Order: sequence, then structure tokens, then C-alpha cells
Amino acid sequence: MEPMSEEMKKDMQDSPEMEEAAQDREEEMEADVDGGGEAEGEAGPEEAEADSGSGETENAKGAGEGSWAERKAAKKKLKAEKKQDALKEKIEELEDRVKRQMAEFENFRKRSEKEKTAMFETGAKSVIEKILPVVDNFERGLASIPEDDKGSAFAEGMEMIYKQLISELEKIEVKPIPALGEEFNPDFHNAVMQVESQDYGPGIIAQELQKGYTYRDSVVRHSMVAVTSES
Repeated sequence: MEPMSEEMKKDMQDSPEMEEAAQDREEEMEADVDGGGEAEGEAGPEEAEADSGSGETENAKGAGEGSWAERKAAKKKLKAEKKQDALKEKIEELEDRVKRQMAEFENFRKRSEKEKTAMFETGAKSVIEKILPVVDNFERGLASIPEDDKGSAFAEGMEMIYKQLISELEKIEVKPIPALGEEFNPDFHNAVMQVESQDYGPGIIAQELQKGYTYRDSVVRHSMVAVTSES
């Protein structure tokens, strides 16, 4: 509506009837404005339907947000499970590596111990081989003493030294190889000759020319023997 001009306002002020009509018209305009406000305040069918659609949209939006949150949580859980599986696999790999290294170390320790023992036995056998000729000389010396001198101080002293030497060798597991009357065994005996014998059958050791010795389970020196021949 166009505003009243100054001339119209002046005419209304001059005429009471016009002023009253103008007031009535202003009241109608205010009523129209109030009615429009009330119409705006009340929701029509279209607006109610729009509000309902808006509510459904809000519900769908909420459901969508819930579904997205669930997918995010599931994805996070799957990622955590994959990480846990990878960590478990890494732990198993490290445990397997530690076990293999421990097994290798144990094998190395056993091998080193075996080599150390072998080196010690080789050194011990080398020393024993050098001592055995001394033992042989003692035995020859004692065997050569005349019967009349066997009770002498010299003979008894030699015999005491010989027994002590044999005792010490036995303490370190040096033992003589049985020979006389035994069946010939090339693992322990070295046959240098064959002889005829009425006392032993064929293949039996009839004479021991030089004693053989073992150190623990190995032969230090083979026995030198004469074996009975087949008649």
C-alpha cells in the first residue's frame, strides 16, 4: 500500500470524517497484519506435510549417520585385528628365530665340547705313547733280574716304581689289552708271526711280544702277538 501524502494527511486533519475513516482503515490494516501473522503461526496441510517430510529426512539422516558410525567402528576393529594378527605373526617369527639360534648354539656347544675332548684325548694319547716305552723298559728290566737278586733293595725299588707307574696309568683309564689265550682281533692285536701250539687252537694268541694299551675307549698301541696257525 502506498503511503499517505502530506496533502492527504492535511485534508484528514481538516475533516473529522476523513480522520475517522483513516483510523478505521489503519485498524483494518493492522488486523490484516495480525491475521497474516496468525496464518504464518498456524501450519497448513502443505506445511504439515513438509514438516513430516523434514522429520523423515532427519530420521533418515540419523540412520545414515548411525550406519556410517557402525561401518567406521567395524573398519577400525578389522584394522586392529589385522594389526594384532601381524604382531602375533611377528612374535611367532621371532620365537622361531630364537629357538633356531638356541638350537644352533647348543649344537655349536656340543661340537666344541666334542672337539675339545678329542683334542684333549689326542694330546693325552700322545703323552701316553711316550710313556709306554718306559713301562716296557721297566718290565724288561724286572724280567732280567736274576732270581738271587730279586730280593735286593735295588730290585724291590724298581718294582715299587713300576707298580706306582702302572697305578697312575690306570687312574687315567690307561689299561693293558688282554692278549695271551685270547682270540685274535685286528682291532686290538697286531699279528707279527704264526706259531704252532699244542695248548691253543687256530687263531688264538699263543705269545705276547709287546703289550698293547687302550686309553678310555680308543687303542693307544696295538698288542704285538704271535697267533697259532692251523695245523
